[in-house]
Amino acid sequence: MSHSTTARFSRRGLLAAGGALGLGAVLTACGNDDASGGGSDAAGDGAAASGPWSFKDDRGTTVKLDKVPTRIVAFTGVAAALHDYGIEVEGVFGPTRTTDGKADVQAGDMDVSKLTIFGNKFDSFNVEQYAAFQPEVLISTTFDDAGTLWYVPEASKDKIAKLAPSVAVSVYDRQMPEPLRRMAELAESLGADMKAAKVVEAKKRFEAAAERLRKAAKARPEIKVLAGSAAPDVFYVSGSNYSVDLEYFKALGVNLVEPPESAKKATGGWFETLSWENVDKYPADVIIMDDRASTIQPADVTEATWKKLPAVKAGQVISRSPEPILSYDKCTPLLDNLAEAIEKAKKVS
Repeated sequence: MSHSTTARFSRRGLLAAGGALGLGAVLTACGNDDASGGGSDAAGDGAAASGPWSFKDDRGTTVKLDKVPTRIVAFTGVAAALHDYGIEVEGVFGPTRTTDGKADVQAGDMDVSKLTIFGNKFDSFNVEQYAAFQPEVLISTTFDDAGTLWYVPEASKDKIAKLAPSVAVSVYDRQMPEPLRRMAELAESLGADMKAAKVVEAKKRFEAAAERLRKAAKARPEIKVLAGSAAPDVFYVSGSNYSVDLEYFKALGVNLVEPPESAKKATGGWFETLSWENVDKYPADVIIMDDRASTIQPADVTEATWKKLPAVKAGQVISRSPEPILSYDKCTPLLDNLAEAIEKAKKVS
């Protein structure tokens, strides 16, 4: 897949970070610079107190500052990961609050009422408020090999780039342990105590969960797992290529449903688009469904063809996080839940 193809889809929100479109909330997102939230001037509790700081990101770019940054602005999921390591980020952009004011799934354990939110949806970023915040560094993920910063709008990226250096952690075409390692390294550079009992135990739990999933997949190779995402008019089936979670699941031996490359061609290789009439195209025993707020959740799908699927009728549908919060603490349940689903699954396909 070419740079231009991956960049085009990511900028328009069509990759949806792992295999499915972000639905109406993403597709109809306007360029308004909406912003909300408060935030104090206090430094993050986990940050190192002094000294020069540098970090080489996954674009090969090294950011150097005179001191460890405390005025950090990050994509919401990145901020949530850093929060798990004790690094408090005050300014965020990306899905942070749902329409009812509650914390978005990508906000993790953060108290969203204390965050300054520069944009809560795709292509929305309040540059003026960002400038007034006086950021020292901006951190996001990247979903292409061109290093495009996720959720930084194409129209205002140059203005944003002039206000502070940026750091990118790649979640493109690699398995989950690699971005987890890189996020941990970033957190440590910002002052996180990687020897803290909480951090050490979280990594051990992740490793145990990975081994559990490996054993479950080996013991039940006949169980087919389909990764899907629901939109009002269509259903998306993700392939394992490029997605950090699905590539890792496949490496652990999970029998993933793989749409042919020809079917994924229009989306740069990420997923296949099906009509609801054809939602039964690929037999599956377990379905893992996109958990983001921009998608329709399984309980809210009303299509009769969905309800007739053997996996749905058997109650073998669980959630999936196409944009996982990259901390060991948050990724562990993703492995455990899938392992349990495979262990208990009835063969229905």
